[in-house]
Amino acid sequence: MNKPELAAAVAAQAGMTRSAASEVITVVMDEITRALVKGERVTLAGLGTFNPSKRAARTGVNPRTGAPIAIAASKGVGFKAGKALKDAVG
Repeated sequence: MNKPELAAAVAAQAGMTRSAASEVITVVMDEITRALVKGERVTLAGLGTFNPSKRAARTGVNPRTGAPIAIAASKGVGFKAGKALKDAVG
């Protein structure tokens, strides 16, 4: 499912237009992103938890040549599914 399909499903269930549903989805995604950028955890009951994470710089190995390479520090986002989602998916 992509964003337009999600907007159509939300619009049908909530009795609103697709454009209004799309705007709501955009606002929710923007707010989740803002919270993660600030380093905050975002928990959506029934869905799961988004956690910002940091990976330290490290030395890796080029699998083709075996030469050591420097891997820069980076930031990422983890997601842990909630119990309701796990149970629904099976």
